[in-house]
Amino acid sequence: MRHSVAVRILLSIAVVASVSAPPAAFAVVRETPQAAAQAPVAKQVGVVKSINGNALTLTTDSGTDIVVKVVSNAKMVRVAPGQTDLKSATPIQLSDLQAGDRILVRGQPSSDGKSFVAVGVIAMSRSDVEAKQQSDREDWQKRGIGGLVSSADPSTGTIIISVTAQGGKKTIAVHTTNNTILRRYAPDSISFDDAKPAPLKQIQPGDQLRARGARSADGSEFAAEEVVSGTFRNIAGTISAIDSNANTMSVMDLITKKPFVVKITSQSQLRRLPPEVAQRIALRLKGAGAGGEQAAAGGPPSQATATNGGSQPPEGGSGGGRSSGGQADFQQVVNRMPAATLADFKKDEAVMIVATEGTTSGQATAITVLGGVEPILAAAPTASQAMTLSPWSLGGAPAVAGDTP
Repeated sequence: MRHSVAVRILLSIAVVASVSAPPAAFAVVRETPQAAAQAPVAKQVGVVKSINGNALTLTTDSGTDIVVKVVSNAKMVRVAPGQTDLKSATPIQLSDLQAGDRILVRGQPSSDGKSFVAVGVIAMSRSDVEAKQQSDREDWQKRGIGGLVSSADPSTGTIIISVTAQGGKKTIAVHTTNNTILRRYAPDSISFDDAKPAPLKQIQPGDQLRARGARSADGSEFAAEEVVSGTFRNIAGTISAIDSNANTMSVMDLITKKPFVVKITSQSQLRRLPPEVAQRIALRLKGAGAGGEQAAAGGPPSQATATNGGSQPPEGGSGGGRSSGGQADFQQVVNRMPAATLADFKKDEAVMIVATEGTTSGQATAITVLGGVEPILAAAPTASQAMTLSPWSLGGAPAVAGDTP
């Protein structure tokens, strides 16, 4: 499992080490001065797959496996997640590493790139990384908001978002400063943790946004410490073809009447609703008529943005156990379903999909694909809009409320 938060920490430490650390911070290969001068130091970051003697197999963040030989005089330290320098690093031995640990290695790669001689290793234990990510999840849950971008003003650093609240829709002004961390989903990327640094000017109306920070007393303003934004597409339609070799499915969108090629990756979440669950949701929608969203979850109607391929504000509750609208209840049901595979889906089957915008028109990368939804899409004209899926369900950060009292 990839942990990009840890990657950023490790890379920041490596920068600190290479710029400000004393010469002894990393051992140097003891060959010849000429060899040392001719061979620039390289870095690799990834997860320890296995260890055999003084060599380990590292699965890099690009997905390739390389064999890393750790020299006997290598400088090896362990740091805690969130640590930004090596002042408090703990010296370790190769025997202290375990499969699943995150490491950054510094040294010399082979000419074919399949092996690496490491003279320095910075490690984070798997348990420490998981604990830090769990802490971050809880903090996003406690101090996070999410909604649909109405406007963004780079000159003032203010972003206006529309959120779903009890009693109807409301707007919140999200204020950023020079210290606010701004990140954005890259096209074809589906992981929250993999969002890349991006300036505020890239945030556009219709985007989804999540922010972590402090809310004002009246709830109308939000001081953001971190912001993650992205452009997402909700597709509800029928599968016209499945290419198992390319891991794609072709879907005709019922709303836009346009075909989409949806790529399925190892991080895509595939789920299927059992018939009885889909029928229960459909019955609630049929009983609600035009007010399907409200009756389906006992809450106020939610805004749908199918025209721009967007989705409703993220779901969930700040307390983690309560919901604030139909989408919240629906997403919770989806999250409880067992995982499916591409082979579980068939041609002419109805599906609901949330995806990132692809780099090519008519293509998208799936975050979530949900099957077994025929009764839901047939229940009411607004069903596919009322029951949209959350784009924030993957990548280590929880779904958070658009707004809850």
